[in-house]
Amino acid sequence: MADEKDLNKLRQDIDAIDKQIHELINRRAECAQQVAESKLRDYEAENGKADLSKVKFYRPEREAQVLKNVIDRNQGPLAGNTVAHIFREIMSACLALEKPMEVAYLGPEGTFTQAATIKHFGHAVVSQPQSTIDDVFAQVYSGQCHYGVVPVENSTEGMVTHTLDNFRDSSLKICGEVELPIRLHLLANAKADSSTVKKICAHQQALAQAKNWLEHNWPSADRIAMSSNAEAARMAQADSSVAAVAGDIAAEEYDLMKLAENIEDQSNNTTRFLVIGTEQVSSSGRDKTSLIVEAKNKPGALFDLLEPFKKEGVSLTRLDTRPSMADTWSYAFFIEFEGHKDDVVIKSILAELEEHSRVLKVLGSYPQAVI
Repeated sequence: MADEKDLNKLRQDIDAIDKQIHELINRRAECAQQVAESKLRDYEAENGKADLSKVKFYRPEREAQVLKNVIDRNQGPLAGNTVAHIFREIMSACLALEKPMEVAYLGPEGTFTQAATIKHFGHAVVSQPQSTIDDVFAQVYSGQCHYGVVPVENSTEGMVTHTLDNFRDSSLKICGEVELPIRLHLLANAKADSSTVKKICAHQQALAQAKNWLEHNWPSADRIAMSSNAEAARMAQADSSVAAVAGDIAAEEYDLMKLAENIEDQSNNTTRFLVIGTEQVSSSGRDKTSLIVEAKNKPGALFDLLEPFKKEGVSLTRLDTRPSMADTWSYAFFIEFEGHKDDVVIKSILAELEEHSRVLKVLGSYPQAVI
């Protein structure tokens, strides 16, 4: 009886705490509405009339700071990232009260890019699947969507070169990054089993990321590269002779069962995505900057580009080459490094790079991934 009384008391305490949490969330939402109203008034005062489509409600640097503060002050027992994900959804819902955001992503529904979009913006965002990376850029450039999310690199398969190539001719900026651990499963419909599956379908990168596992466990099945893992999942939904290599979001979207879980060859398999938009992002205090540079054609050209970073003690996080569109056998360098373009040290580096390059294009400074 004593244990039952103690349990009832704990349940009452939880109910009381839940009520307080609920009240505080609604208070936060009211503050978010007041922020929106203030921004609209400021815009109206400057431009003569309020235009909801042109008021900037979402601030990437501010959200990164809030999430970092959540992790830094967390004292458990919940993990910092767990609490940050909860706050991510609260902020997403509050932002939707101001103005629901539309975000283009590389589709169809059920891709890892959709999962990255939800991780970064929360479930309250209106996500719009696009057929190609080109289409994502086009939707953002035209103003049909506020932001876009595109894959840029995988920890085992390297850079997504098509994303880099799009930046060369685009005025869009990088506004953020998302890192997503990739957990691949072998998915099939409810009628399938090991005797019915003859074909295994997935995007070519997913097939490569699970190559060893597939060769060891399903050596006789044909492997077929698809435009996306989600398209493979759609095929598996309709055909019990097809299994798809895809993630949890595809399994849920297409109601598939898991014939095997976590089949990726590298347990630390991670894909990084970029958030693209039209505006420059202010410093969050923990940023990265990305640029494309074409060096002057002379001996030691690459050394001249890298030496300023070494001199100032700035860490490079990525260096890749792409063929230049200007000349045959000349190359453009995609350089990524820690810091914001408005930092004094970074300004000095950029000025020195201009002296040693014939093309220098800053793609954006943006908050480093927090969660």
